[in-house]
Amino acid sequence: MREDDETGVYAISVAAEMVAMQVQNLRVYERRGLLEPDRTAGGTRRYSRSDIRRLRRIRDLLAEGLNLAGIERVLALEAELERLQLENQRLRRTRPAP
Repeated sequence: MREDDETGVYAISVAAEMVAMQVQNLRVYERRGLLEPDRTAGGTRRYSRSDIRRLRRIRDLLAEGLNLAGIERVLALEAELERLQLENQRLRRTRPAP
């Protein structure tokens, strides 16, 4: 993931349009802790490319029939899986050859 993927650049209306969702849904997902967009000094939400990917994942999970509690759990498990895979790669690189 590139560093600029984490920089909030999209306004909430643009982000909602990009993922074909209603603006109020993005606010609900934020309140539920499913994503955390950047904020300007004035408090305006700014969504990053990473946030957009996450919103698309949320949209897809909703389409599969999951509720928000289920989506929260899936996202947490996916994040843990990614963390463990990275840790496994790190350990394989540092392990001495037999």
